[in-house]
This record gives sequence, C-alpha cells and structure tokens, in this order.
Amino acid sequence: MTTETRINPLYAILRAPDRLVPEWLIALLCRLGIAGVFFLSARTKVDDVITLREETFTLFTYEYNVPLLPPDIAAYLATYAEHGLSIALALGLFTRISALGLLFMTAVIQIFVYPDAWPTHLVWAGPLLYLIGRGGGALAIDRLLKMP
Repeated sequence: MTTETRINPLYAILRAPDRLVPEWLIALLCRLGIAGVFFLSARTKVDDVITLREETFTLFTYEYNVPLLPPDIAAYLATYAEHGLSIALALGLFTRISALGLLFMTAVIQIFVYPDAWPTHLVWAGPLLYLIGRGGGALAIDRLLKMP
C-alpha cells in the first residue's frame, strides 16, 4: 500500500478506474468517435467515392461562406480534409497532426459558420485536444512507426 492509500482510503477507491480503463482504450475511442463525426460529414458532400456534389458548392457559397477563400476552393479543401484527416485519425496515422487539422476545422466552423454551436464544437474539441496532447495510443499506426 502506498502512503496515500494508508492515509486516505478514499484515494484508492477514486483512483481504481485508472487501472480499469487503459489509456489505449481512451485514445482509440477518441480517435474513432471524432473521426466518425468528420467522415460522415464528408460523405454527405460527395457522390461515389470523392466527386463533390453540386449541392456542396451551393452550401459553401451560401451557408458555409468562409472569408478569404472562394467557395469552390473551400468546398474542395474542407471535403478532402474531412475525408483524409478522419481516415488518418481512425487509423492512428499522424494522429497529432490529423487531430490538429480537425481542431482547426472546428475552430473555423465555430468562428465563421455556426457561432452558436459552441456546445457541439466543445464536444469535438475535447477528444481532439486529448489526441494532440497524448497521441493515438498503443493501437495506433503511429506506435508501429515509433512516432510520438
């Protein structure tokens, strides 16, 4: 028994989940959960494998009007980034960079597109920040490649 558990038995009870919920499982659930959100969003913007729908260009022209980028370029960038970054994140490939890219997209959506949707965006930011800070976990391709 450690000094903390002898002094405060409640400490041992409160720390028990640390042994029951491994960090690799938390990272995996964060990766798959947030990747699913962005991948499913990306799939609504395309037909077939990766052909952008006409509606996608309309959406980026009238609803997702992001400053500094023409709507057609924004549509391609966002759709391809949602696909690529979410797939990489699910695989645990370049996890920190992929999570950072999706966090940047979340910030753009929050600031320029849906400023009232901050509760949803905070739910997305939580797992992304965890992955940026801790990496993809033991079941990530990053681990096989010996990436931090």
